[in-house]
Amino acid sequence: MIKTYVVDTNVLIQAPDALYCFEDNQVVLPVVVLEELDHLKKAEGEKGANARAAIRNLEQLRHKGDLLSGVKLEQGGSIRIETNFVDVKLPPDLPDDKMDNRILKVCKGLEGDVVLVTKDILLRIKAQIIGVKAEDFTAEQVPERSDQYQGRTEVYVPEESFKDYKKKGIPIDQVYVMDETGEKRKPELTENQFILLKADQSTKKTVLGRVSKTKIVPLEYGKHKPYGISPRNAGQYFLQEALMQPAETAPLVIVKGMAGTAKTFYSLAVGLEKLLNNPTGEYRRIMISRPNAQFDSDIGFLPGDEQEKISPLMRPVIDNLEQLIDSNEEKRYEKEEELAGKIEEIFGRGLIKTEALNYIRGRSIVQTYLIIDEAQNMTPNQVKGIITRAGKGTKIILLGDPNQIDRPFLDERTNGLSFAAEHMKGSSLCWQVTLTAEECERSLLAMDAVKRL
Repeated sequence: MIKTYVVDTNVLIQAPDALYCFEDNQVVLPVVVLEELDHLKKAEGEKGANARAAIRNLEQLRHKGDLLSGVKLEQGGSIRIETNFVDVKLPPDLPDDKMDNRILKVCKGLEGDVVLVTKDILLRIKAQIIGVKAEDFTAEQVPERSDQYQGRTEVYVPEESFKDYKKKGIPIDQVYVMDETGEKRKPELTENQFILLKADQSTKKTVLGRVSKTKIVPLEYGKHKPYGISPRNAGQYFLQEALMQPAETAPLVIVKGMAGTAKTFYSLAVGLEKLLNNPTGEYRRIMISRPNAQFDSDIGFLPGDEQEKISPLMRPVIDNLEQLIDSNEEKRYEKEEELAGKIEEIFGRGLIKTEALNYIRGRSIVQTYLIIDEAQNMTPNQVKGIITRAGKGTKIILLGDPNQIDRPFLDERTNGLSFAAEHMKGSSLCWQVTLTAEECERSLLAMDAVKRL
């Protein structure tokens, strides 16, 4: 049965091409949505860019026919703009001058199987109150957190296969997992997936590896200590392996993990190792960007140049640099001016550069070690824009915790970090790892809080 989907403005602001995602159903845009797009088209950052992209899509459709009567979509179905139903009555507590309530009027006035599509949870609740079906926009949703790709898994292997593991690796058809009934079954392994290999006859025999085509191969960088840092757990060994790989082999690294799992710390350590300790010319610089929930709308109004505007957002990066530059925990802050001077020198020499996320848009970034911290606060459209900016020799590292999202209309299933992780799964150019709560290394309190809170 054909449905009628009434689309809210916030759907188009997150996904400008959402109009084409409703198969052979009818898409209806209340005229108030056009008014909101017109209001947002001059906004700074992604909001404005997406509003303009949605307007361009509507202009292309206008050339194909009358949008008031309806225009056929190539993907099936049709789209039209609705200007009627201004006289539809709503409960007294829902005033007519509210934009959201004008959308609800359209939903009430239309006939047939009508569904409101909006990212606004409260609008979905109001729709339910007046008897209108309402849904989130799910075209960009990834699976529930428990079903999302982790980038790592644990398998068993026959004891005798361990003998030649370091020389030849282990064919993936020799490994197995145990299901709930205790039966052996073949695991579904993905290219570049990290593996914890356990001997099936001895619990003490455990090695780390990675899926490479038809084999599980040993880690190449397990014995390295980037910028003097040694991995403390399996997750950090996997993380080090992905970060140390050259950009030609692993141009995209996606790291998910809770606070305190050393995501940013380790990423900076490897970047400094490549630039300072063992300068091979692999990268020209480290570039760091850290999106913020209010960043796009607020940065233009802050005083100072770009670096001064974004410096408050980059304070966590400075905290990590202080620990890396002076590894002596007991005496690190005895000479704070000297420590600050060392960090200023690194920035002054251009070895590390901080960049506003919306200023990266449209650029081609070459031979750069690019760290995007707090990537869970990016939209799928933003993360696509970042990954497609990668020029020759650039390595992009997306870091974040999908459980700590500060941006409106995003959640653990629709944020850019999780979106990229699911859609890049299986790519030979993408290496991923999810760090567990047990791998929190910030402090005993931090580890305990991650588990309890």
